[in-house]
Amino acid sequence: MTDTFIPPFYIRGTFAQTLLASSKIGTRRNNPVLEHARKVILNPIDDVRLQGFYSPHADGQARGVVMLLHGWEGSVNSAYILRTGRFLHQNGFSVFRLNYRDHGDTHHLNPGLFYAILLDEVFGVVQQVAAYERELPFYVIGFSMGGNFALRIARRCIEHPIPNLKHVFSVSPVLDPEKSTYAIDKYPLLRKYFRKRWSQSLQKKQDLFPDLYNFNDVFQLETIGEMTEVMLQRYSEFKNPSDYFRQYAVTGDALAALTTPTTVLTAQDDPIIPSADFYDLKLPPSAELIVQRYGGHNGFLETLSGRVWYQKKIMEKLMMFVS
Repeated sequence: MTDTFIPPFYIRGTFAQTLLASSKIGTRRNNPVLEHARKVILNPIDDVRLQGFYSPHADGQARGVVMLLHGWEGSVNSAYILRTGRFLHQNGFSVFRLNYRDHGDTHHLNPGLFYAILLDEVFGVVQQVAAYERELPFYVIGFSMGGNFALRIARRCIEHPIPNLKHVFSVSPVLDPEKSTYAIDKYPLLRKYFRKRWSQSLQKKQDLFPDLYNFNDVFQLETIGEMTEVMLQRYSEFKNPSDYFRQYAVTGDALAALTTPTTVLTAQDDPIIPSADFYDLKLPPSAELIVQRYGGHNGFLETLSGRVWYQKKIMEKLMMFVS
């Protein structure tokens, strides 16, 4: 543990931090990452189309380019993405925010459904964005499921290196998605939130592609676990959810051979990601693991105004590559 994070007592609780992470307080007003955003549609592989928003630094003298990856059922406009994007842009970095397929307002772009195992298309976008300003240092920062993607991107770089990728940050990453899925179901508030968000997303997909999808019976299911099982059995090659979850788990020695410098940050009181799993990770010397006592899931807020502890840690690493 380094630079111990101890939030004020009134926002110290697990769910206070977790809920504040998604609070839009102070994220939109005077946010240069929104003011300078350019919408782009990328074609990373085959006929897949993904949407992103690129916010180059206004003066054309960026210190580097940072790609932000949101969590499951989040989007480019999730509070933690906008909060981090604003901080980075104000400190001289160009920012790229990616929507995965079926996230944000992108359900129309692809007939196929989103699955967390779809690393190829996300990695393809990473390669393309890194090449935007290939003379500048490039970084990836992911949150929750985006943190899982970030770690798998770092692992993919072992065999397919991205020359200007200098550091990967993974905040509150999902390590064992099976555990995390059923952890959500344990907490009525989290279960209700994610069930509602996923159902709304599936409804959009059904409305756009009625000949392909009918989720009406799925909407009647009460847990994320039940919904996941039915969706996989009906619309994927996976008949057993455990087989699917194993495809994108990053546990044990999955990250032992990383060559890209990586920082992993989590909290002991995260209600979704068991902190014990992080102590079982085998990491190379180039990787740093930070486990804080407080922080909830994606939280680490120091104030109600939205100042976040991990921003300082991110900036320390970014500045190492700025000339």
